[in-house]
Amino acid sequence: MRLPAVLHVLSLVLGLFAASMLVPLGFALAYADGGQSAYATSLGITLLASAALWSGTRRAGRELQVRDGFLLVALVWTVLPAFATLPLILQLPALSFTDAYFEAVSGLTASGATVLSGLDSLPPSLNIWRGFMIWLGGMGVIVLAVAILPLLGVGGSQLFKAETPTPMKDTKLTPRIAETAKGLWLVYFGLTLACGLAYRWAGMGWLDATMHAFTTLGLGGFSTHDDSYAYWNSPRIEAVAIVFMLLAAINFATHFLAWHRRSLRAYRVDPEAKVFLAVVAASVLGIAVYLLWAGVYPDFGTALRYAAFNVVSIATTTGYANTDFNLWPIFAPLWMLFLCSFASCSGSTGSGMKMIRALILFKQIFRELLRIIHPRVYNPVKLAGQPVENNVVFAVLAYVFVYVSCIVLFTLLLTVSGADVVTAFSAAVASMNNTGPGLAQVGPAGTYAVLNDFQTWVCSFAMLLGRLELFTLLVVLTPAFWRK
Repeated sequence: MRLPAVLHVLSLVLGLFAASMLVPLGFALAYADGGQSAYATSLGITLLASAALWSGTRRAGRELQVRDGFLLVALVWTVLPAFATLPLILQLPALSFTDAYFEAVSGLTASGATVLSGLDSLPPSLNIWRGFMIWLGGMGVIVLAVAILPLLGVGGSQLFKAETPTPMKDTKLTPRIAETAKGLWLVYFGLTLACGLAYRWAGMGWLDATMHAFTTLGLGGFSTHDDSYAYWNSPRIEAVAIVFMLLAAINFATHFLAWHRRSLRAYRVDPEAKVFLAVVAASVLGIAVYLLWAGVYPDFGTALRYAAFNVVSIATTTGYANTDFNLWPIFAPLWMLFLCSFASCSGSTGSGMKMIRALILFKQIFRELLRIIHPRVYNPVKLAGQPVENNVVFAVLAYVFVYVSCIVLFTLLLTVSGADVVTAFSAAVASMNNTGPGLAQVGPAGTYAVLNDFQTWVCSFAMLLGRLELFTLLVVLTPAFWRK
């Protein structure tokens, strides 16, 4: 591993990130909301840091190796939030660095957990910045960089493999990694544009439509209103959100293939998409019936409306809410938290362990049961009719074990530092799965501002760990990684 080469590419990514601040700066100028100097200052500081780092490493070789890619991804996702805090701190002086870093991590990891209240009165450009961070982080800053850095002579294959969330990372949609990244971002941009226009048609103003298009496609629950979608109380707006949350939770490679081939066959042969939609549909129907049976809502139509929106929101790790589901009988929100752990597809902007791992694990369980009955039977795990290699199965088993262990560890850390067990467990699950709201004190009607500084840092680390699929970050922390 060559640290100067890694830092050189980091300087370029930092420069690209500085350019992203032009978006909220443009809104600040358009709305004259007083944030112009904050974004100009933040952009200048980030560019200076980028230039200084580039100047000190410009003679370093540019071709990255495997370990270089993992270190770069870890650095990008921990360093960029520090610079993303600048517009927040400059416009909200009472905000501590701990809370600002949490908000920035939540944005860039597309979590949607927030420590802020009074969102309705925030400057429009600041809400846009919060939403734009989610949009950037949803598809991945690194994937965007991979599409652009080849123009600067920087190879990107190791970055793409390190950042892409899936247990099978070597599948290419196009012969060149950069072309793949560009194709995914074009689909992402197209769906975002369609979502924004649909929100405007459904009744949102242009500012709200833009902000929520960013957060819907990024599957992060930041909103411009403290009441989230309850602010509009509009079934039409909720229906638009449901459609685009479901689309964003399906593998973008599937969207790319469907668009490239002008055919819906890509969706029919995707083993994840069918199961994902079936699980979400069954959960919506089941929870609607349960809420009606429990007397939460007076009729099935109302129960179905609230179940559909909130179940899809949490299952896809978005985090919107149109009611305080924390007040529902505990079975419903617990089932929703369980869904957010695995429902989203790999290659989507959602988080959690992903549906593909759940499918492999499910098939592996039945393979082991069959092996007990027939010890010599040959019964490989298959997805879409193709056998899955044993090394992938073993990697999934290791991932699930580490995933569960991390949730237990974070729950214990939050509990020992003073949180009640429901708050601690739900915050750990929501942070690891980049979902946003949990239960009890961190439910949809509250914020993470109730946590102390230690708990806030625990949740920040959990969000980073979950967004980087555990091993991408943990491997950098192992002694073997740093040995020659």
